[in-house]
Amino acid sequence: MIVISERINGLFTSVMKAIDNRDEKFIQDLAVSQVEAGAGILDINTGPGVDNAPEIMTWLVKTVQDAVDVQLSIDTPKMDAMEAGVKAANKKVVINSTTAEAAKMGIMFPMAAEYGSDIICLTLDETGIPNDANARCEFAMIMVAQAMELGIGTERIYLDPLVLPVGAAQDQGPKVLEAMSMFKALADPPPKTVVGLSNVSNNTKERPLLNRTYLVMLMANGLDAAITDPSDRDLIAAIKASEVLLNKSLYADDFLRA
Repeated sequence: MIVISERINGLFTSVMKAIDNRDEKFIQDLAVSQVEAGAGILDINTGPGVDNAPEIMTWLVKTVQDAVDVQLSIDTPKMDAMEAGVKAANKKVVINSTTAEAAKMGIMFPMAAEYGSDIICLTLDETGIPNDANARCEFAMIMVAQAMELGIGTERIYLDPLVLPVGAAQDQGPKVLEAMSMFKALADPPPKTVVGLSNVSNNTKERPLLNRTYLVMLMANGLDAAITDPSDRDLIAAIKASEVLLNKSLYADDFLRA
């Protein structure tokens, strides 16, 4: 399973301070530590409320690329900053993200097609997040069809069923698992799947335990990638154990170090 690090994000005070000061060493040390902890993709987010988002995104992408050689996920609601990040990257990126809104698909899918990018597709539209698995799957089908019309293969599509906080929407946990399984039947080869894992434990106690437990359940239902914190060593251990138990990696007595 692919771990997408969520830590290079201006929402974090330390990261925003480093961005404001153009502190390359801080950003690069953070990138290296996340890759060493197990991240296969680094999500790059300038954070909210910045006036010069394209310039900041370009600086972040180039700074990170000078330190590590992994795929980047460009994460911003600002289209000019998104394109700046995609252009600054020296390899294929993940565009994070589009929804099933026609206007947004009309911008994001052509961008992904032009630059050969992967793309995360959130299963919602302007009416909000669906209440059940079937509605999530309907949005997923709309986006998969639109992407494929532009030559974006399913191997480049990550479908996100949108995990909600268990403390506020407890009934949604099983519905997300059901949607995850349904997504895999949409095409052959099937699209990939991704979640923002920490959403499940927002404003709860025992956040690491809830995250780890739900991640294992998601993996059993076909999860391919999770946006999370790879520095949570117990979480990474749960991923490795799950991959062994799901027959996705070969068992060895030292599988935690493999």
